[in-house]
Amino acid sequence: MPGDKPRAIEKARTLGADAVILDLEDAVAPEHKAAARENVQEALRSPWPVPVLVRVNGVGTPWEHEDREAALLAGVDGLVLPKVEDAQTVTELHLRVPLWAMIETPLGVLAAPRIAAAPGVAGLIAGANDLARALRTRPDPERGPLLHALSAVVLAARAYGRVPLDAVYNDVRDPGGFARECAQGRALGFAGKTVIHPGQVGAANAAYGVSEEDAREASALLAAWDEARAQGRSVATFRGALIETMHALEARETLAAWTPADGRGAP
Repeated sequence: MPGDKPRAIEKARTLGADAVILDLEDAVAPEHKAAARENVQEALRSPWPVPVLVRVNGVGTPWEHEDREAALLAGVDGLVLPKVEDAQTVTELHLRVPLWAMIETPLGVLAAPRIAAAPGVAGLIAGANDLARALRTRPDPERGPLLHALSAVVLAARAYGRVPLDAVYNDVRDPGGFARECAQGRALGFAGKTVIHPGQVGAANAAYGVSEEDAREASALLAAWDEARAQGRSVATFRGALIETMHALEARETLAAWTPADGRGAP
């Protein structure tokens, strides 16, 4: 949410997102930076139902120090750092809140493993708009020219136990395209998607969440696995395919992430 839009910030409390990013960077014009900073501080004075992150202006900009100081003093849950291109940028900050590094330049992609390994980093966020511009790619609804870079972000994040988040989808009037890109991002291994419009939240939650069908399938697989283990077998057959410990662990993770609509346990 742009930091210079107080009404939008208040609305963000009710949208059902897993976290909210209050933006002081690209979404805020230079002449509105100071007001946006004050709005963000005011918003953080009252409790939020979800974690709140602040995207600050980058290192070397006139606003970087004031942004970070304001966010930290207000008790932010994490900082989003734009256009991170090396691990030193992260390690030299010595901040006491989780850091989310945006990977949105060619250098950032190449340095993604070192950035992900840096202390204090909670996750990597793909920035496809700036990356596409830097790479001089042509528009492609399938993101073909960016797939290597997107996978590199996922690989680096997963290698070091960080959370990879997919980039925003620009056309807020195209819910079908957004849903397809969410499905693609999940297939690539992203853990979630950043969104820029309230209407995108529900589709992102559906794409990256655990459905009733997912939960039933995981529960059935675990039942087959537990029966096999009770019989002393190290592998089992489920729906015609061999399963082993890895599949059982994945099923347990699925059920752990599932929120049943009726509040009951596993199906």
